[in-house]
Amino acid sequence: MTRETDEQRDKRIRREILTDAYTADEQAISWCYHLEREMTFPFQARCIEERTISPLREGEEVPVVEMTDEVVSSRELFAIVEWMDREFGVPLSQLEVLDVDQDTREAVDDWHYWNADGGGLG
Repeated sequence: MTRETDEQRDKRIRREILTDAYTADEQAISWCYHLEREMTFPFQARCIEERTISPLREGEEVPVVEMTDEVVSSRELFAIVEWMDREFGVPLSQLEVLDVDQDTREAVDDWHYWNADGGGLG
C-alpha cells in the first residue's frame, strides 16, 4: 500500500466528505456525519496539545465515547470523553487516537489534516 500524498488526500476529502458542502455550516455537518459513520466507539486517545478550552494535559489518555451531535464552534469539532468520572466535549484536534481500527484512524487523521491545513471550518 502506498502512502497517500497531500494532494490525493485533499481530493479524497473533497470528493468523499465535502461533496456539495459549500459553507462552513455545511462543511461542519458533512464532517460530523462522516466521523460518526467511520469511527468505532469507544476508543482510547491521548492529548497531544493543551488547550485553554479543555482540562486535558498533554500526554493524558482518555476514552472517547462519541462525537457531539452538534457543532459547538465554527472552527472545531468536539469529541465526548470520559475524564475524572465525568463526560464532556474536547476538541477532536487535541486528540491522537490509540490502537483503533483503520477507518477510525483515517477519519481522525483526515480531520487533523484538514483542520491544520487551513481548510478547516470557518
